Amino acid sequence: MNLTRIAEAPTYFAPNHDDMRCLRLQGKEAGPSDKLWLGMSQLLPGGGTSLDGSPVEKHYVVLEGELTIRTELDGVLSEQKLGRFDSCRIAPGEKRQLFNHTNLPAIVLLAMPLA
Repeated sequence: MNLTRIAEAPTYFAPNHDDMRCLRLQGKEAGPSDKLWLGMSQLLPGGGTSLDGSPVEKHYVVLEGELTIRTELDGVLSEQKLGRFDSCRIAPGEKRQLFNHTNLPAIVLLAMPLA
């Protein structure tokens, strides 16, 4: 078993992420993993990411607060609000943008396959 205590979770810095603190919970710097890694992002009010895609799928679960996710796939834009315990899958190649439009922090869990 690989145990990562939240107090010891390593910070990582993702490009085009503003007013966010990202922690690695499992995989990569947080320990061994064969298939995926887990991260937790804390988005301050007004924080978020740019509209970018990646070649691997992403799974998000909102743990606290509210998050707006904008996606673009094949030129079609979509925007959804996710609340506590809501989740979504972003397909490979689908662009995604996260926003915290509220006055409270939002916390989101991210699961991604190892690239």
